[in-house]
Amino acid sequence: MNTLNTLVLIAHVLIAASIIGLVLLQKGKGADAGAGFGAGASGTVFGARGSANFLSRSTAVAAALFFASSLGLAYLSRNVEVPTSLLEQSAPEVSAPAVAIPYPADNDAAFDLPVLPDAEDAELELPVIEGSAEQ
Repeated sequence: MNTLNTLVLIAHVLIAASIIGLVLLQKGKGADAGAGFGAGASGTVFGARGSANFLSRSTAVAAALFFASSLGLAYLSRNVEVPTSLLEQSAPEVSAPAVAIPYPADNDAAFDLPVLPDAEDAELELPVIEGSAEQ
């Protein structure tokens, strides 16, 4: 991840946290019933109508910034190579290690292969398995 992508990601998280805070600070629609009789209007920091306008506009600006940072993250992440799964990768080719075979002093005796009997000399009976193609 490059530096710009990291900065946009940090800004994205901070904007999301500010949206959460702004939404929690706003009063619901049912809270206006008590304010209609004059209760609580003098205790607000922004005046009777100022807090609703300030918080709702701040939330709208934060939502627009969140949308823009989402698009920015998608644009910056378009060429990022995703690591593949270990199951999808092929096994690495491993060559067998070279093994030193001791060379015997008597060359002919050590490397003679056993002689197989000829088919004419030996009468071999092969077992027949039931259900096989050759019967």
